[in-house]
Amino acid sequence: MKGCRSLLFAVLLSTACAVAAAAQQQITPAEAANHIGQVATVCGKIASLHWATSSKGQPTFINLDKPYPQQIFTVLIWGSDRPQFGDVEQKFAGKTICVTGSVSAFRGVPEIVAQSATEIRVQR
Repeated sequence: MKGCRSLLFAVLLSTACAVAAAAQQQITPAEAANHIGQVATVCGKIASLHWATSSKGQPTFINLDKPYPQQIFTVLIWGSDRPQFGDVEQKFAGKTICVTGSVSAFRGVPEIVAQSATEIRVQR
């Protein structure tokens, strides 16, 4: 039984380390399409930012490197999560950011849905 616990601990530790390592790997917005389904940190310059207040869910779209409608990567913040981020426009507009999370795709464009302010950081 002790051997099983040690093996289980080793497997869990290994998995946690692999997830942490993936999150530490910084990729460009253009590379995000190759990381769908993975946890990654995507870094790029904000090219456009839009809060769709009249749309369902009041999403905020932050497009990196290229603006909408030519966007190559989007950070999505749902309206229900937006208060955690403060004044998004003032805090992020025109800056280079890194966002960490699970990369998915919407209509062929890679994205990360940010639910917490800790998932986005402004690069110095």
